[in-house]
This record gives sequence, C-alpha cells and structure tokens, in this order.
Amino acid sequence: MPVKRAAGRDAWCSRRGPSALDAEVPRARSATVQRPHDHAQQITVVGAGVIGLTTAVVLQRAGHRVQVIAAARGEGTTSAVAAALWYPFQANPPDRVNAWSRTSFDELTRIAREHPEAGVDVLTCREAADDPALPWWAPCAPDLSLDPTPHPFGAPYSFRFTAPRIEPALYLPWLEAQLASPVRIEHVTSLDAVKGDFVVNCAGLGARALTGDTELVGVYGQVAITEPGDIPLDVALGDERDESSLVYIIPRRREIVVGGCAVPSPDDRPLTPDPDRTDAMLQRARAGGLSPGNLLRSRAGLRPCRSAVRLEREGRVIHNYGHGGAGYTLAWGCAAEVSELMRAAPQGGATHRA
Repeated sequence: MPVKRAAGRDAWCSRRGPSALDAEVPRARSATVQRPHDHAQQITVVGAGVIGLTTAVVLQRAGHRVQVIAAARGEGTTSAVAAALWYPFQANPPDRVNAWSRTSFDELTRIAREHPEAGVDVLTCREAADDPALPWWAPCAPDLSLDPTPHPFGAPYSFRFTAPRIEPALYLPWLEAQLASPVRIEHVTSLDAVKGDFVVNCAGLGARALTGDTELVGVYGQVAITEPGDIPLDVALGDERDESSLVYIIPRRREIVVGGCAVPSPDDRPLTPDPDRTDAMLQRARAGGLSPGNLLRSRAGLRPCRSAVRLEREGRVIHNYGHGGAGYTLAWGCAAEVSELMRAAPQGGATHRA
C-alpha cells in the first residue's frame, strides 16, 4: 500500500509476484525474543534511521552492548520523511521480503497494542487494482482480501487489509529511548575504522560511499502533510498502478499524509519540496472525491534503492541496507536476521551471505 509509495515502487519489483500465494510465509526468528549470547559482543551500528535503530534494539535485546553512530538522527534522517505505513514496496527479493515483512507486521502490531506512546496504530487499507489477481506480497498480509467495489481513485477493484501505520515523529524517539546508550553523532568515512567486535552498516543511501556499491541509488519522494479535512482517520487509500501519477492517503492521529512520487535522482538533488508537485498531489486526492484540509507542510527525501536488499556479513561487518520504500515494513525482520548472522558466525570469520 502506498506509504512505501513515498519510496515508490520501482521497475525492479512488479506487483504480480512469482511466488505461490497460498503457501505459508517463512518467518525470521521473532525480533522480540531476548536471548543473551554466550559471549556478548560490542556492536556498533552505523545509521540512526528506522533500520539502524531497530537493529540496535534487537541486538541489545539479544544481550549485546550496542552503540549507534550516525551523521544525523531523528528529523535529520530519511526515515523522518516517510509516510510509514506497513506495505511491502520497492524491495526485493519477494520471498525474503515477505518473510521480513511478516515478522515486522507482528512486532508492529504488538507495539500498537502494548505501547500507544510509540505512535503505531493499525488501519484499514484499500489498495487500487485493475484485476482481481492477488499481489505478490499476499502471503505476508494475514487478512488481505479482494474488495469487489470500485476504489475511490477509479480502479475497478481494490485489496482490503489491515496494517500498522507509524508516526515517525513519535516512533523514532521511542526506539532511541529503548537503547542503553544514546545515539552518537559522528560522520563515518570508513567502516574499517569503526570500533567494535561487529559493525552493522545501516547507513541507507550513505552506504554507497562507505562500500562503493554503485547499484544503490536514490529515489526522490515528496509528501504533503495536511489537516484531516473530511478524510477519516482510520482508512488508508493507495493507487500505485501508474508510476507517473501514484497517489496515497495515509491518516495519522491528527493529520493526513498525501503522496507521492518516485523519481530516480542524483544524491545532490535539492530536498526542498517542489510546490508544483505538492499541488499536483493534492489535486489527485481531490479528483478521488477526497477533501484534505489545509496544507501544514511538505517534506522530501531520497530512498535508498537497489535491485535487492543487501543483508550479508563480510568479516566483522554486517550490511543491512537498500530497503527502498519499505524501511518500516522490513526493519524488524531484517534486524532479527542480522542477529542470527551474528549468532551463527565467529568474529572475523569468512563472508556469509544471508
């Protein structure tokens, strides 16, 4: 569903996937299980977006000593710009994305139930569709079903499901508060120079400079934040059928996120929101019969996209980046797999690909 749309789905990931849709979804080990290692390690996590913070929380729960270092935190991260609705979007490979997404779905649903202060709520979602074929991510959406009624954005069908929606302004500080050590602001230029028994590279788009990964590209996204107007706060709407004019409406507790766009862009692209693009997004929402309230602000960011999420170990470095428009959707599942990689491999051992 389009929140990831803020990251927009790309040409690498088609909506109709190749997997057996009625098969049971494999799951990563639960991110909530706290099992201390026989020998706790000193871990440095590079990056304080949702991927880095979630990874740090999971590793700390596993009994490690964890320090997060990053060039920016909170509002300075790309994660702060996201509309942040659970939705497997712009991420590959499908089978592993489904497993990671389901793990995150379960954890985010638990957080919504047990920690209302974290800013996570479960919404009803309706995603536009031209035909009734199930999407490739159906195995990880527990209650996904076909809605035979027309979608507000003009599609003949829609898929209905429930999903957690996250408010970054509440959730990112909540994640930070779970850590024993505060995030340290530090500009990292070399992973080799970072101290720790293990280093986890969660630098997002910054991982390109740290690793030389030319496959990692930035995809520009922009959202408009409005007052609710007459839009209900319990239903999210999305239409990603046309890459050139995708639209989504994501309610928060007191405001609405209207998006969006997905434009491959150079890293040095100005991140000042384009007023014309904001107007166009609001017009698309109104064309669907919706009336957002007054514009409060616009936000823009670059999502870290590649043909497949990079989650692998190289010696003492574990890479966890390239989540495209699905950072919030994949974070807990990927973090659990990072913990498993660390558990299975001796310090400084041979490269292991997840």
